[in-house]
Amino acid sequence: MNRSVRSPRGADGGRSGAGADLSALRSHNTALVLDLLRTAGEAGISRLELAEGTGLTPQAVSKITARLRAEGLAREAGHRASTGGKPRTVLRLVPSAAYGVGVHLDRDELTAVLVDLAGVRMALRRAPLDLGAGADAVFGVVEGEVGALRELIAAGSEATVASEASETVEVSGASEASPHTEAPALAPALLGVGVAMPGPLDHLTGTPGRVTGHPEWEGVPLRHELTRRLGLPVELDKDTNAAALGLALRAPVADSFAYLHLGTGLGAGLVLGGALHRGARTGAGEFGHQTVQLDGPPCECGGRGCLEVLCLAAVARGDLPEAARILGAGAVNLVRLLDIDRVVLGGRVVTAAPEVFAHGVGTVLAGAGMGTPVAGTPTPHAVAEGAAQLILAPVFGK
Repeated sequence: MNRSVRSPRGADGGRSGAGADLSALRSHNTALVLDLLRTAGEAGISRLELAEGTGLTPQAVSKITARLRAEGLAREAGHRASTGGKPRTVLRLVPSAAYGVGVHLDRDELTAVLVDLAGVRMALRRAPLDLGAGADAVFGVVEGEVGALRELIAAGSEATVASEASETVEVSGASEASPHTEAPALAPALLGVGVAMPGPLDHLTGTPGRVTGHPEWEGVPLRHELTRRLGLPVELDKDTNAAALGLALRAPVADSFAYLHLGTGLGAGLVLGGALHRGARTGAGEFGHQTVQLDGPPCECGGRGCLEVLCLAAVARGDLPEAARILGAGAVNLVRLLDIDRVVLGGRVVTAAPEVFAHGVGTVLAGAGMGTPVAGTPTPHAVAEGAAQLILAPVFGK
């Protein structure tokens, strides 16, 4: 899944405290190295292994890792026994060196998370929200919750810096035998804010479309306005796409699956061949607005008999098995159309009764002669955590 890294929008990378900017993050080769450091985890990885894994020369790897250590993104993690010659120095990622914030704007609630470079959620905040209250009111709630998370970073940075002040850092970076010097104390960086909300929307321009139930959002320059208000890079995507992105980062390479989200609405995030599929106009995944009953009840999208309106009606009357059966019928259409490997279920309605929906959807798929596995998300906050990856994933070339 390695692709060219696009740096987060903004001139300074959203540095939250004093220290050098993270210019090392704006390099494709650096992204390759960071991705291997991330996947190596606590065990770490040697420079030789980094060279072998990236195809870069040992000299290039030494220069890159020197910059990463100087900026606090990597540190030495001991030595690994060698079969010949001197033991190899092992490096590992410093997850607390930088963070991303993910914000899920649902129709009635905001969820905001702080996620470190390793993808671990460090903090969670939730607040009531009325998506129909107007852009200014919604932006004000976002500002308040992001501000609170920034304060957590600032409060924790002094202790982090104190504990890491004795770390040494390469300044020459010529080889593993290079001299070292004391690292300057660097505050953690907040790289930006990823925002996920119901669609449709234009991911490329950062502008919502006619959000189902809230058409007043159409054309609002959300990304531009939040970038101005927060002073940070901002990315916007659909809630389902954000969740699917986060799940794809944990999935096997070239995996294909659909994330089906049932909450205040119904939609899908599609991962095909290991890559998030948004479509040429970023409109893919409007799963809930496929017509499954020609003379069915009207939907707020303007159609009739949409999967979403039928599924939500079953939820409203408390018939979750029927909602699961309807969701399963949509899943059958999707599997037949795309031949995906698995189906992942999420959203507040599903997480409140995961067994009901996994069983119901799985039964419908099996009845259609499909053995497609069905599972729930590993976290109830998949959308918000995936939104943070809109900022963090490009750092690793994803």
